[in-house]
Amino acid sequence: MSTGPRLVPPVEGRERNWLPIVVAAVAVVILAVVAVLVLEHGKSTTTVMPVSATGDPYAANLPISGLDMSESSNLAGGKVTYLDGHITNKGDRTVTAISVQVLFRNVAKEVAQNETQALKLIRTRDPYIDLQSVAASPLKPGDKRDFRLIFDAVSQDWDGAYPQIRILKVQTK
Repeated sequence: MSTGPRLVPPVEGRERNWLPIVVAAVAVVILAVVAVLVLEHGKSTTTVMPVSATGDPYAANLPISGLDMSESSNLAGGKVTYLDGHITNKGDRTVTAISVQVLFRNVAKEVAQNETQALKLIRTRDPYIDLQSVAASPLKPGDKRDFRLIFDAVSQDWDGAYPQIRILKVQTK
């Protein structure tokens, strides 16, 4: 008998189980996609139209009145600015969509921020304000409705005065 070192038999190569790694990778990708969709859904759909853009001819039949502004904090620590008002259809057609241009000005009366949004009508106020598109509840001739525009950010150069609202596009039936 030998008293020397004992040799350990080599371990046979085992096949690696890739299933947990693949499942984890798929879960991370799904979470990332969901996070992007949730963040993008919260953003308002705004575009920038030139200040010189011409308004819709039917806009003369849609006077805006009773403007009121308010602010609130969001969960990310920023401010959200709300612009509420009333719109009346004094024309003879039913309105199914309205796009408005909102111009925030600075102290020199220059445009500090230019946003174009679809006008959203206030559907209910209690227990919270719920909005809907004009297409969901068209403005018939003679109708008066409350609306709300939401701004996730307003330029720091804004002078704090009420912005100018111009109706750029109206769809009717």
